[in-house]
Amino acid sequence: MDVLALQALKKEINKDFDNVKDLKTLDELRVKYLSKKGIITELNSKIKEIPNEEKKDYGMKVNEVRSYFNDKYESLKTTLEKEALEMKLAKEKIDLTLPSVKFKTGSPNILEKLIEEVEELLISMGYDVLDGPEVEEDKYNFEMLNLPKGHPARDAQDTFYLENEELLLRSQTSPVQVRAMLAKGGVEPIRMICPGKTYRRDDDDATHSHQFMQIEGLVVDKNISLSDLKGTIDLIVKRLFGDDTITRFRPSYYPFTEPSVEVDISCFKCKGEGCNICKNTGFITVAGAGIVHPHVLEMAGYDPKEWTGFAFGFGADRLAMLKYGINDVRVFYNTDLRETKEFDRVEE
Repeated sequence: MDVLALQALKKEINKDFDNVKDLKTLDELRVKYLSKKGIITELNSKIKEIPNEEKKDYGMKVNEVRSYFNDKYESLKTTLEKEALEMKLAKEKIDLTLPSVKFKTGSPNILEKLIEEVEELLISMGYDVLDGPEVEEDKYNFEMLNLPKGHPARDAQDTFYLENEELLLRSQTSPVQVRAMLAKGGVEPIRMICPGKTYRRDDDDATHSHQFMQIEGLVVDKNISLSDLKGTIDLIVKRLFGDDTITRFRPSYYPFTEPSVEVDISCFKCKGEGCNICKNTGFITVAGAGIVHPHVLEMAGYDPKEWTGFAFGFGADRLAMLKYGINDVRVFYNTDLRETKEFDRVEE
């Protein structure tokens, strides 16, 4: 390669670099000169055809061209990358004076919030919070609660049976109470609550669900009376609905308590005057309760001549609907943000 050929190649390189406008065309230029079939690569491969006495001079000239190309390539590449970055930053520029976008972060589930509120109160009174299996045995769900096979009260619960009518989805959290009594062996007092999921065959509509939450409580000790039950219920409903709430007991029937009562509270909206929530009665039914049936105590190992107790059960879904003015129980289990915005309103 003589001096004129070297200058001509450099001139061609300069011309090609003058036409480069972006990184893409710059890379195409690299391929043109430095790829396996590139111009400079082919010049380098021809060194074997050069006489030995001229190889050194030829090799130096090829290297000079390669260095010349690389220097211009790296310099232009740095410039183009900087320009590309500046253009990208300009396009993605953030105006810090614009109002921020509010992202939906969710809020605590109302049922959990209400259950925790009841738990905190009763824990402060010395109650234990217990849990049990949701797939339960008939023995604990019915028989040991004074509901033997064939008992008509079983039909009212519309149970989900799983296997030979011996395994089922628990229709109440009362089996946890039975297990707690058995664990104490009939010789120790009990003070416990068992919030949790329960299941019954029911239509899903605004006020019913095949799955719902219960909060049940049990106290077993000596000299327990109905007045102890009423005092406990009073504390719970006052915590949830206000200190001016009045509790009323009405006679009722449950196989596992005797006597049994329905628990009513004075309407928190109309204060007893009558409205659409209390159906103009002034009171709202919120729970079932009673003194533990002697037969239930006896089956669990407690001597009913020495031990007595009371039990109560609230529907957490119903309490939350009343407390927060929610008209559709399905809202608790939906993930539609247009519906769960009601939860945000409660938290505010």
